[in-house]
Amino acid sequence: MAGCDMILHKALRGEALAMDEAWRLWSEVPIAELASAADELRRQMVDNPAVVTWQIDRNVNITNVCISGCKFCNFHCKPHQTERAFITTIEEYRQKIDVMLALGGDQLLLQGGLHPKLGIEFYEELFSTLKSMYPQVRLHALGAPEVAHIAKVSSLSYRTTLERLVAAGLDSLPGAGAEILVDDVRHRISPAKPSVEEWLEVMHEAHLMNLPTSATMMYGHVETPRQRIEHLLKIRDLQARCPEGNYGFIAFIPWIFRSSGTVLEQQGVVSEFSPTEYIRIIALSRLILNNIRNIQASWLTVGKATAQVALHSGANDMGSIMIEENVVSSAGANNKFDAEGIQQAIREAGFEPRLRDQLYRIREYHTTPK
Repeated sequence: MAGCDMILHKALRGEALAMDEAWRLWSEVPIAELASAADELRRQMVDNPAVVTWQIDRNVNITNVCISGCKFCNFHCKPHQTERAFITTIEEYRQKIDVMLALGGDQLLLQGGLHPKLGIEFYEELFSTLKSMYPQVRLHALGAPEVAHIAKVSSLSYRTTLERLVAAGLDSLPGAGAEILVDDVRHRISPAKPSVEEWLEVMHEAHLMNLPTSATMMYGHVETPRQRIEHLLKIRDLQARCPEGNYGFIAFIPWIFRSSGTVLEQQGVVSEFSPTEYIRIIALSRLILNNIRNIQASWLTVGKATAQVALHSGANDMGSIMIEENVVSSAGANNKFDAEGIQQAIREAGFEPRLRDQLYRIREYHTTPK
């Protein structure tokens, strides 16, 4: 443990940990000590340690048609499955946005699949139409795999694709589609999805453009603990390449794979949730990601009690109430929060809840639009 104490002190000084150092923290340090160190680092990194932030947004799926072949997703369908396939209409967006605004929300999380027939023009028209209808609503949309796919379908570079999407109304880029940033894992769970290198390249272009992004990790399937650490190191190292003063990764969100009804489950990969393991991941994320300020507790996949413990183990944000969520829920994640419930959960954990926007700016909470 003497060596681990030195590693913890190194992390608390904000220094970058090497793979072997991070592995020792994961495998040797008791969970209580790891969580305590991560909580101390959280207090150093956030503006107000007494505050835990939360958000109101709505997750709308642009389409469920996808060719990536992800074995953990029950929501998608193949292009030929016309009886299941959909593309959300503008009238459906209008209805969903009006409900979100009435609940005090300010953002759409727009995600879909890798649709083989939807190129850049479709997304430009969608984003510009939504912005013309609701200029106050932020579009937190797509993800690196979708951007890479749109670029391929449209014969464009990643930079040009992102520039055109931003011009049409894209405000920020979610960290979706990262799963585990190790190609061996990716090939096993998402055989047709853009590669690790492509995910990193899209995100780096976004960082060069000063387009705000987030990063994620879906764990608990076929990856090893060391591959989880490799994932975290790639996220940290990419953030280190972000030009000084640019947004880069604003937040990191890990969540557990849910297996119910998935192809992976049929192949014998069953999710087994361990609150202790999740807390260890949250704590290690805080200690490794020395250049990302916000760590989010994924209450949707781990539940209220574990998320509350995470707030004392390195996390400083509870994420969104998620007015609509389809992909993770379709695989067995059935936790629910409304605005009052998420605030009460934060208070019960000993913190002051503060509503935020995607850039972690504090907002006033209103249940009806101004």
